[in-house]
Amino acid sequence: MKKLILSLALVGFGSLAMAQQNVTPEQREAKRAEMQQKMQQREKDHLDKMQKDLNLSKDQVAKIKNLQDQKRAERKADFDRNKDARMAKMKEMKDKRAQMDQEMKKILSPDQYTKWEADRKAKMEQRKMAMKDRKNKGAGSHHKPMNTAVEPLK
Repeated sequence: MKKLILSLALVGFGSLAMAQQNVTPEQREAKRAEMQQKMQQREKDHLDKMQKDLNLSKDQVAKIKNLQDQKRAERKADFDRNKDARMAKMKEMKDKRAQMDQEMKKILSPDQYTKWEADRKAKMEQRKMAMKDRKNKGAGSHHKPMNTAVEPLK
């Protein structure tokens, strides 16, 4: 009984925390612009590092920058082209989840269903936090320095 009350309390607090994270469209747009600016700065820093490590000429830097711009445009086009399929897949998954919920309601008693649902939401929140931790943990440390030392031939 204590575990049930505790899990319901945790779900309640989690719901309150999520409800307070409402983001306005302006905030979302500002965050998107900030992320885009960070990405451009990261690309510039990476290109500067390549120029220094590989002793690239200005012509080579320009060609690499053009190649990066071309690949970015291709990725965006692929993302836009696959949007409908991605949305359909998300809808299909949501429908399957709703169907499973209905089946579980038929199988479990109301108390069991409430406990099962609370447990499922808690696990989902744990996965979400773990994903966020992984994302934050790797920020800025995913580029290893290039090994530019020349090894002698044997």
